[in-house]
Amino acid sequence: MRILGLDPSISSTGWGIIDTNGNRLSYVADGFIATPPKAPLSKRLNMIYTELKRIIELYRPDEASIEITFLNSNPETSLKLSMARGVVFLMPSLYNIPLFEYEATKIKKALTGIGKADKNQVETMVKILLPGCRPKNNDSSDALAIAITHCNFRSSYKDHIV
Repeated sequence: MRILGLDPSISSTGWGIIDTNGNRLSYVADGFIATPPKAPLSKRLNMIYTELKRIIELYRPDEASIEITFLNSNPETSLKLSMARGVVFLMPSLYNIPLFEYEATKIKKALTGIGKADKNQVETMVKILLPGCRPKNNDSSDALAIAITHCNFRSSYKDHIV
């Protein structure tokens, strides 16, 4: 089973691919989609779309998972994040890939045992659980953490597709 983890953002959307065979996890790839801050919003969204299309076609995941995001205190930032999230939500659907959603605290707890763990603790556990993995940045590390979480909970969420 191949899992795609996604961490949406307008500035740097993280992605991570892992394979699972029973309880065994193995690292496949990770990265992030950086968009230029001064580019028009439509161009930035198209960059996310185009790169996710390439990633899905290259790695052919069976399922995808995403973090539930909370609104930012800045309405403009929240709106841009929501638009990027919409593109990220759309992509698995275009390829008939089921998409599952997890809360940030559940992801942190699944990896570290602590629902309020910091990014360094999460990244350390990603590296331990996926030997040989060196995430490209925090966004790709978070995406791999989301994929790992999905592997741990996927059997209990078969009907919890978003």
